[in-house]
Amino acid sequence: MQQKSTHTPPPDNVVQPIAGPAADGGQTPTPATRASALYALLRERAVEPAPELSRPVLVAGLPCGRATLAACDALRHLPGATVRDDALELGAGLAPGAALDGLLARVAQRLREADCLRGWRDELLDVLDEQGRPVGAIERAAVRPLGLLTRAVHLNAWTPDGRLWIARRALSKSTDPGMWDTLVGGLAGSGEDLDLALVRECGEEAGLDAPDIQAREPMRTVLRMHRRLPEGYQVEDLMVSRCVLPAHVRPANRDGEVMEIATVDAERALAMVAAGEFTLEAALVIADELMSRPGARS
Repeated sequence: MQQKSTHTPPPDNVVQPIAGPAADGGQTPTPATRASALYALLRERAVEPAPELSRPVLVAGLPCGRATLAACDALRHLPGATVRDDALELGAGLAPGAALDGLLARVAQRLREADCLRGWRDELLDVLDEQGRPVGAIERAAVRPLGLLTRAVHLNAWTPDGRLWIARRALSKSTDPGMWDTLVGGLAGSGEDLDLALVRECGEEAGLDAPDIQAREPMRTVLRMHRRLPEGYQVEDLMVSRCVLPAHVRPANRDGEVMEIATVDAERALAMVAAGEFTLEAALVIADELMSRPGARS
């Protein structure tokens, strides 16, 4: 049920894949080769240095992020936060637990009062150290100003005849409204197992229950993003699982965050990635999928 997108992406979201004859004898590049070229270009945009004047964030003494100058200024007089020339310390001397989480809640509230946040989600995400181990929990909207690591789970779902399911984000979304996305994608919540996070997101975003996706492959990490954003720094592990949905399964959104669900063949998916019709995260996940899936090199 392929449907044509009417979204016009900004010009700087467009990437140019390999085109024309290949250098090894004039053969047309395979879909995998073109997907690999697209992925390389997208990766350049997804791995950026931290914002200028940002400072390392230490939570309970552990390196956990990279705070913007605005965030540091907002937290300068908050008890439990210490702003140094070379770092922002939160909860020095505290161990993981209720006291640290209480401080992190006050940190998020102070950032909100200082207009450092993009919205407010009333969702808690884990504060992770550099090895991905949980230290505490904080309001989701506060992670970018503090440059904290997040974990995004995606599902690349195919039809039995080889078409990729994709979803278009609702216009009400605070980030990338109206852009195309993987069928399922979202952040793992505080204390949430990654596989359970994927199952939850499948239900909310695509109306898929556990039996529908029981044949999915193990989750793997595509890339750790480091991207500058207006509100801070996105440090995010992009994780993905692949499956073929049974022919009778028809995804349908349940939470109102998706305005359209469609299927596209691999060639159309590549063209949409090149044209900038997908979010950067989805473009990376889909390009990675198209350069590595069985049959892509034929």
